Amino acid sequence: MAKCDGGYFCYGCGEYVENITVSELYLRYVMREVAYEKLLETPDGHIRCNENLAQYIVDDRFEPVHVDEPKLAKANLDPAFVRAEEERVTRAWRHLQALPQSGIPMREYPLDEDGVWRGASGEQESDETSSAEEPSAFEC
Repeated sequence: MAKCDGGYFCYGCGEYVENITVSELYLRYVMREVAYEKLLETPDGHIRCNENLAQYIVDDRFEPVHVDEPKLAKANLDPAFVRAEEERVTRAWRHLQALPQSGIPMREYPLDEDGVWRGASGEQESDETSSAEEPSAFEC
């Protein structure tokens, strides 16, 4: 979130999105579904308020979300698709949880196409990296 912007109100429930670890927008950014340049103009919401996405997070730290709509519930979808989505979304969610303490510059948040974080160098790196400044586009 921008330095001047402590967050947004959720498009789903109307409550405050406290930080990036619960932000659907930043989860989608980490997964490369939202461009960096669109972060300030794209509506945000809680990850849990987007049940269709949240159902694919499989981690003991995240209470499972169940989708009531039969056509969208993962229990009724192709098992290979579900496994792939669970792996992709869970990996991104775990990465998102580590970002606030990481010092990673915002432009480097996204995972690569293989779901691996490589940082600016292009080489696979751990979540502990430099504490470079946030890009100036997000300063107010």
